Amino acid sequence: MRATRIVQKILANYEGETPGVKANLCRMLMQGKLGGSGKMIILPVDQGFEHGPARSFAPNPAAYDPHYHYQLALDAGLNAYAAPLGMIEAGADTYAGQIPTILKVNSANSLMSGTAGKNQAITASVDDALRLGCSAIGFTIYPGSDCALEMFEEISAMREEAAAKGVATVIWSYPRGEAITKDGETGIDVAAYAAQIAALLGAHIIKIKLSTDHLMLPEAKKVYEEQGIDIASQAARVKHCMEASFNGRRIVVFSGGARKGADSVYDDARAIRDGGGNGSIIGRNSFQRSREDALAMLGKLVDIYKGKA
Repeated sequence: MRATRIVQKILANYEGETPGVKANLCRMLMQGKLGGSGKMIILPVDQGFEHGPARSFAPNPAAYDPHYHYQLALDAGLNAYAAPLGMIEAGADTYAGQIPTILKVNSANSLMSGTAGKNQAITASVDDALRLGCSAIGFTIYPGSDCALEMFEEISAMREEAAAKGVATVIWSYPRGEAITKDGETGIDVAAYAAQIAALLGAHIIKIKLSTDHLMLPEAKKVYEEQGIDIASQAARVKHCMEASFNGRRIVVFSGGARKGADSVYDDARAIRDGGGNGSIIGRNSFQRSREDALAMLGKLVDIYKGKA
């Protein structure tokens, strides 16, 4: 498999990385129907941990089976499949080498009290990722949480270990917690800040949410207004988040969020494409649909990122 010039240019942005990390990034970028384009669609299935099994899989009971997700990612021609330890282990042998995998190494759950603080438990290791043939580890941070500094220290140490062993790092950077209002969680100033933090922590791939034009931080709001930063459209906000990710020198994928209408999913993808984002990491909007509907939707997303729709 020869990397395209587009992929080679992306890999050249990771100047401090080992050949092993670059090989795994290349593997993901060259996989599937978008392989070689510089665009990515990743299937993440950590919602069973985060929200519980019925909320996650009852709309499409076939999705209770971990093999379903491996096969969906393969048949849809996606770039990678991300999940916690148990789900990766449940299909690692059957699907070995067929689809790049991302081991989600920390997780939260919906059974904690509201006073517990926004945090996640470490539930897997870099050695687990190596044992299972994963291309990357995935780690969630919560900028704005009182636990954020601890989370930054945890991923800093795990990222260093992973890079030394040739494994890439994906950081889910989701602002939430004591310092963040509900509207602020998706405000553009906070979203761009979250992307910057992930990049500074050494993320090879950054996962953030699409943002609104809300500005939460008073000091940041002054700068946005004084400098006339364009945040009017979703594409403009994606562009700004790419600027915050080392001016596009880091791969950034955007979360699909809760299930919604297909047209909304397509509009999001067009905004990501037009704003220079690298793609989507889309879970509930795919596996909560029937297999037939999911494959049709993912196929259209591929066409959108190829500029055909």
